[in-house]
Amino acid sequence: MKSSITLDIFDENGASLGKKRFYTTLDKHKSLNQWWVNFKDSANEMLGLISNYPSDFQNQQKVCLLSKPLARYCLNITQNNLIPFSVYFSVRHCIPHTWINHNDQFLNPNKKWEKDTEFQNDCLAFMLFHGKNRITAKEGINHFIPFSEKELNTQEAFESHFMQDFLRGKVKQEQSLRGSGNATTKQSKNTSIDCHADKSARNDKVKSKPLQTRLFSDELESTFIPTKPLEFSDEAKEVLQAGKELFKHYHKQAKDEKNYNPNAALYDIKAHFQGFNDKGKMNSPQKAQDEAYKEKLGILNYALKELAKKIEVKVYEYEFLLP
Repeated sequence: MKSSITLDIFDENGASLGKKRFYTTLDKHKSLNQWWVNFKDSANEMLGLISNYPSDFQNQQKVCLLSKPLARYCLNITQNNLIPFSVYFSVRHCIPHTWINHNDQFLNPNKKWEKDTEFQNDCLAFMLFHGKNRITAKEGINHFIPFSEKELNTQEAFESHFMQDFLRGKVKQEQSLRGSGNATTKQSKNTSIDCHADKSARNDKVKSKPLQTRLFSDELESTFIPTKPLEFSDEAKEVLQAGKELFKHYHKQAKDEKNYNPNAALYDIKAHFQGFNDKGKMNSPQKAQDEAYKEKLGILNYALKELAKKIEVKVYEYEFLLP
């Protein structure tokens, strides 16, 4: 039996859209969610959660970062698994969902990604500023601010400096790997929430092991807790800079308002400028009254698209998807 079949694809008008390869042996591959659940960490402080849905494109829009569980299937984000969870999130969001890839399956990757720190850092930057980052300071301490108070000219100190310290390589590994200490944050009011992985992950026959023995392959000598400042690609730097400008604009514009929140997350900033409709859904950016905000958000979204293209290449190289 052939391992794949290649077919011509056409649009509704009969115009050629190229070729599409379908694989007949995917049942022999573990899914991305079966890989992802190996990074489960319920022992350390929860920084946020990431929702988990079946490993295909049709469920792409359900994958998001959360401050509290809004869905049944989610896992805690901690210092230990922030990088692999950033990879998971970015792999699932860097390629747009279309009718052509609707049923394509994300897979357990090869080991090469573990050594590629630029790829890992690209994924972290991408996740921090992606629209599916739904972390909000209204539902707990916001651990996802990658900038300092001085950089943003805030009116008060942040409740958490975790992300700044992580990017600077200042999070202590011994606390991250061996204890439940919160290192650089105040104690969160959120307790660790052990949500379940999806059905495909629960059915996997991987036995539960201590986190530090499950996180890494045999040939990986280091951990995912940086010991020096992260080095970002040019594309990731553009995202970080655009994100910084957006945050700075919020703190400058909203600092004298009653609802000003110095710990505002990306989602909170968007909510501030865009507002919500009568059904509780956030309005589109076009409805924002602040033109400077719309311009800065547009710059950020463009930078994210450029970074997504860079990440996409690695998605196929590391076999998260088959070409």
